Amino acid sequence: MLSKLARPPDQLSQGRLSFPFVTGTRPQLWFTIRGMPVFVNVQTVHPRKLAAVRRNVALDAVGSAWGPALGKVWEFIRSQPGLRTDGHNIFVYHHPTQPGAPILCDFGVEVTRPFETAGEVYATETPGGEAAVAVHRGPYNRMNEAHDAIGKWMASNRRDSAGHSWEIYGDPTPDPADTETTVVYLLK
Repeated sequence: MLSKLARPPDQLSQGRLSFPFVTGTRPQLWFTIRGMPVFVNVQTVHPRKLAAVRRNVALDAVGSAWGPALGKVWEFIRSQPGLRTDGHNIFVYHHPTQPGAPILCDFGVEVTRPFETAGEVYATETPGGEAAVAVHRGPYNRMNEAHDAIGKWMASNRRDSAGHSWEIYGDPTPDPADTETTVVYLLK
């Protein structure tokens, strides 16, 4: 769940998530956010296929919009054998050009192949290109720390967002402190 879009993300972990969509990692930097180190890395990311439901929501309403939208995606995926193997939930954010404007969100699940649109569920992809990447390890209500770190990284490196970011949710863990979410900002 995007907690503070205006503050870009900045941490990469070499933890449990694998990154088959990444090539050519570049120099990385650490930032300290609320006493926690956040690792930021620049990578070339490749598109990932998604089944998604799109919503246009106020930034502070993302937390209440994702559940019903993702429920529709999962209902569709369960009816399509082989469409998903072990993909992750991925939320893609198309940043508004006007401050305070609603944000266009694709609440999706990684899938193995394209498919025909069914109701609100449609086939899409994450963007590809050079990106600032950070991995948040911990509860979702602190994910803004990764977004903040990427924002600091972009400012200190005079880099701009290309207007798209996404969150790749790792597998749930019994202890929220062990949950991993990869935060990605496409760069101009």
